[in-house]
Order: sequence, then structure tokens, then C-alpha cells
Amino acid sequence: MKKRYVQVGVGGRARFFYHAIAAGDFKDTSELVGFCDINQTRMDYANSVLEKEFGMAPIPTYPADKFDDMIRDLKPDIVIVTTVDRTHHKYIIRAMELGCDVVTEKPMTMTVDKCQQIIDAQKRTGRNIRVSFNYRYAPFHTKCREVIKSGVIGDIFSVHFEWLLDTYHGADYFRRWHRDKRNSGGLLVHKSTHHFDLINFWMNTQPKTVFAFGDLNFYGRENAENRGITKFYNRSTDNPMAEGDPFAIDLKKDGELEGLYYNAEKEDGYIRDQSVFGDGISIEDTMGVLVKYKNGAIMTYSLNAYMPYEGYRIAFNGSKGRVEMTSLELPYINGGGTVEGCTEKQTIRVFPIFGEAYDVEVEAVDGGHGGGDPILLNDLFGTPQEDEYSRAANHVDGAMSILTGLAANQSIATGLPVDIDSMIKF
Repeated sequence: MKKRYVQVGVGGRARFFYHAIAAGDFKDTSELVGFCDINQTRMDYANSVLEKEFGMAPIPTYPADKFDDMIRDLKPDIVIVTTVDRTHHKYIIRAMELGCDVVTEKPMTMTVDKCQQIIDAQKRTGRNIRVSFNYRYAPFHTKCREVIKSGVIGDIFSVHFEWLLDTYHGADYFRRWHRDKRNSGGLLVHKSTHHFDLINFWMNTQPKTVFAFGDLNFYGRENAENRGITKFYNRSTDNPMAEGDPFAIDLKKDGELEGLYYNAEKEDGYIRDQSVFGDGISIEDTMGVLVKYKNGAIMTYSLNAYMPYEGYRIAFNGSKGRVEMTSLELPYINGGGTVEGCTEKQTIRVFPIFGEAYDVEVEAVDGGHGGGDPILLNDLFGTPQEDEYSRAANHVDGAMSILTGLAANQSIATGLPVDIDSMIKF
């Protein structure tokens, strides 16, 4: 029997979900029946995509204040939440209260209080929440879990994890709503939720204590002024002041960005192409985190959002040896017509304490997020097989990933370590 889906929030990340259902690969199991958003132009654009690319008739659209009406009218089984991070909790909780299960984009939410509200509502309603951690499903990351689980490096004592965001993708967070920490929780929540979840997933553990530093060192007007820049502007599209700026984007030169954002500005005033060197940026671009885990391991983590290339390096140090992982990713911007998280090069190398180092073969799979997207989509909308790696993430996994970032934010603000168990009650 088909499950009925509605989607709330039809911005850049939404297409990943509605495109998958509409494409027909899951036509025997899933059906998209409605959209909800604060912006009618954006919903009309999503419907035009469904019509032009898949020959679908337009599906019903509801303004955000009619969310309850949509649920009652269309009677969905599952609500897909792809709104701005600060409103995730609102729709997750209300969907469960109205009898629906939920699939939510990461991060599940972006404050401790909102996280607690979701935990309490799930207990109260008994509904299911899935958090779409697509990186778990990438064959490269699944192989890492397999290597660690095999015990080849023994008990893990320490981890070093360095993630680099480049001046194409990384800069994009400073053009959009993410630049305001009240919307996103900063990159330690919005972006690092992926990374902290991978560590929890790989080591089958949870964070215990967090300490962090972070600052805005590269983006923002003051930093640009300190580097001698004198030419500033508020937005880049149709702006001669932005000509020649490698950080500028032109929304009119990309059909999707134009349809989703430029044409929709008249309704909600959201500007997608703000200058990354403007005022009003309240998130960090340089972050360092120290985490103690319940299995005894410690992690040093860094995230920098202005690097010349994109990807990560990670090393696990254990009682029997060391595993090193490197992944280089191709640049993209959200909603810009490119596939997210496609990889250029990936390696896993094992260094036994008494033995020759060797490389681990990893199956190359097409698709975004290292080939994880197609596997995740089948797990969500298709006919998933029994998974020995337990990659499906629920609300507890969603909470434990963001709590590392939320604790890091608290530590940056106070200069003190933060105990995770004191933050939330399950």
C-alpha cells in the first residue's frame, strides 16, 4: 500500500525529496500529495518542476498558516520537513500531534529547548521520526564503520577530524539565512551535525563532554575591511558593484535559483545572494572542538569555511593501529543545479601497529553525498532491505548529533566545558 507524503518547505533542499518521489522509482510505495510553504511563488515553481520533468498534474499547495488544514484535507502518512532550521521543531511536533510520522532534513532542530520539545512530543505521541543523514549511507562511510567494527585497530582512543569547506560551497552559508545564528545554530549545528553523527555512527557511541573555540575570521565586513577591501554591496544580482567579485552569484543565470528565490522575493523579502562580506553575520567560520565520548575516546575536530578545496581528513587511533580516511568533494551551492557532495577522490588506509599498511577498497557509487543519496532515498521511500549497519537515524540520533554542536556553541560563549547529559532529558 502506498504511503502518502506531504512536504513543508520547498526551498533548495526540498527538491531532493520531491524529485525522488515524483521520478517514479518509488511509485509503488510512495505518493506525493501536497506542498506547504510561506511562499506561493516557490510552491508554484515546485509544481512547475513536477509538471515539466515528470508530467505530473499540480498537487495542492497550502500557506504555512494552513498546515493543519493540509494534514486534515490530504490525510498524509508522513510529513517531510525541509523548512528553515529554526522552524523544524514546529512542523515535526505538529505533524506527530496530528497523527503523522516525520522525515526531517538535518539538523533535526537547532536549540536545546526545541530539541527537548521534540523528544517530549515523540514520547507523548509515539510517532516515528527519521532524520535524513545521507552521509551514513555513502559506501565510503559504511566501509569505515565496517573496518572499525572488525576490530582491526582495536579499541579507539582518539580521533582527529578536519573538515574543509571551500570558497564556493562554504561561502554560500554566508549568503543565505544560515548566516544568522538564530536561524541555523551556526555551522557547528547546521553543517557539523553530519560530521558529529558520523562519529557517533562509526564508533557506536555518544558524546559526553564538549569544549570549543570559534570565531568569524574571514567573512563579514569588518574582516574584509581589515584586509584592505573598500568595495562593498548588499546583494549581487543586477548589481554593478558585484562585478568581478569571485564570491558573488547571479540568481538570474541559474533557472532554479531564479525560480526558487529571485522570483519569490516579492512575497517574503528573502534575499538569497547577500554579500558574504556584509554586516549581520553572526555565525563562525573558524571552529575547533574537543569531545570526550562515552566509550572513552577523545576527538579533536576543526571546521573552516574558506578553504581552497573541499573535503575532509580523519584519523582513528586505536590499541592495534590507525585508520586514515581522506575524501575530496566537488564544489556546489545549494539549489544551484549541481548534485551535492559528489566526491573526487576517497581513500581508506589501515596502519597496523605490527604489520604492513594497506588500502581498503571501496565500491564507487554514483550519486550525491558520496553515493549515499540513492541508498537513503530507497530506505525512506522504497523497499529497504535489512541493514546490518543500522544506518537509519531516528530522533535520538538526530538529538545526539546536534547536542555536540549546541554544547560547542555554549562552550564558545562561556569558555567552559559542557556536559551533554545535563542538556537534555530522554
